[in-house]
Amino acid sequence: MPKETKFCIEGTACPVQRTLAVIGDKWTVLILHQLMDRGTLRFGELRRVLPGITQKVLTKQLRTLEQDGLVSRQVFAEVPPRVEYRLTDLGWTLNGVFRCMAAWGLKYADEVADNRKAAIMGRPREVVAVKSAPSKSEPVHGEVPKNGKSEKKTALAA
Repeated sequence: MPKETKFCIEGTACPVQRTLAVIGDKWTVLILHQLMDRGTLRFGELRRVLPGITQKVLTKQLRTLEQDGLVSRQVFAEVPPRVEYRLTDLGWTLNGVFRCMAAWGLKYADEVADNRKAAIMGRPREVVAVKSAPSKSEPVHGEVPKNGKSEKKTALAA
């Protein structure tokens, strides 16, 4: 009998690993984020809002996202050629993931930065309290309970 863990069932493909295989690299997450925030964008606009990305990497990532069905590409028969990118319905299903990431970043990113700075300076910060993992009956932030009804509303809930 497989042992159930918080997100995975032993002996099956872990859904967290499968999700990271699709969106787990830096540029993919940032491209999806910009398309969620700004809507339809042209290639040049994406390059401008993603400082540091090369044309080659952006092209490769957009092709992969298009192949995965997360982004659609529309080419207009104009001179000069115009190409626009937007999220598909499947791409928009990641909105909850990004909302959870944003909430976590707002709540904890400064603390992580402080911990890193203290560690670099050779003064690890003292951990005040260690919370235990949520119980199996307690939903993880953003998780829908088994009965399908959300018991808590969050500020970032759609």
